[in-house]
Amino acid sequence: MAETLIQFGILGCANVARKVSRAITLAPNATLYAVGSRSLEKATRFATANGFPPSAKIYGSYEAVLDDPNVDAVYMPLPTSLHLKWAVLAAEKEKHVLLEKPAALNVAELDQILEACESNGVQFMDGTMWLHHPRTAKMKEFLSDPQRFGQLKSVQSCFTFLADSDFLENDIRVKPDLDALGVLGDVGWYCIGAILFAADYELPKSVIALPGTVFNKAGVLTSCGASLIWEDGKVATFNCSFEANLTMNVTAIGTKGTLQVHDFVIPFKEDSVAFSAGIESWFNELVTGWRTMPSEHVVTTNLPQDALMVREFSGLVADIKRNGSKPEQKWPTISRKTQLVLDAVKAALERGL
Repeated sequence: MAETLIQFGILGCANVARKVSRAITLAPNATLYAVGSRSLEKATRFATANGFPPSAKIYGSYEAVLDDPNVDAVYMPLPTSLHLKWAVLAAEKEKHVLLEKPAALNVAELDQILEACESNGVQFMDGTMWLHHPRTAKMKEFLSDPQRFGQLKSVQSCFTFLADSDFLENDIRVKPDLDALGVLGDVGWYCIGAILFAADYELPKSVIALPGTVFNKAGVLTSCGASLIWEDGKVATFNCSFEANLTMNVTAIGTKGTLQVHDFVIPFKEDSVAFSAGIESWFNELVTGWRTMPSEHVVTTNLPQDALMVREFSGLVADIKRNGSKPEQKWPTISRKTQLVLDAVKAALERGL
């Protein structure tokens, strides 16, 4: 049976929408059907520049995309402050929602979005691409192995990049009325998500802000970090910043093994990635080197992780359309847990504790 082709509408023409437009084109079960912007001219330019087919619908408003009966699903790369309004409206129009991260400004807003999706029977997924890479499944196998990894004891994650002066002054991610979560929402979302992934999505009992928090003159976070603590004593620490060299590291340490990955958000290469696994590591007899070296595990893929995300999402949508299935709850659950921890971190940073 041929795959059901899911017709996507894109709301907005942000830079990340270029990447997801390519992903929709690459995914075997999805197609670019429509794009909407507040400017018809901007939407036309975007469609032309990003490989939309000649038959694609070009709209001068977001509403027009949602009103098109042939749009199955929408991808929303809108500023976080607009997510609640447009994601809820999309769900009410029975459009499946692929929402750029961070999913919402806070969990109260996200709950409204998820309620709208659930009550209208539409699939929700946020745009965290790395979760869909086959490397992620291989890392989970290692983390879940009691003989090779053991019990999780600690996690460290870091995502930083050095933004230029124009970004720090003008990008929507530093504007309190557009993306008030700043660096915490933009890249801290990934750090928190990686920690929760390693902890099998068990929520921590407490959060402590790390020193060195930086706010811009508008009060938006540009650099921050926090420690997370669980009931059983495991701990995690993350740092995220717009003010340091590009770094995307995760280290998870267990009683028997250690996992390390240095490009967890955006792989160094699209078709071949790796992670390091150290198992029962120890020194040599004279403690001049290691007796057991970590091993590198290479994972290849024919599709980039963004296209794999679109393929996964489109497959779920097709199952709902074709078989009347209920939306998969795994993805909204992950989003909500990430948002809950992000909210707790934000509160701790604002308290300075």
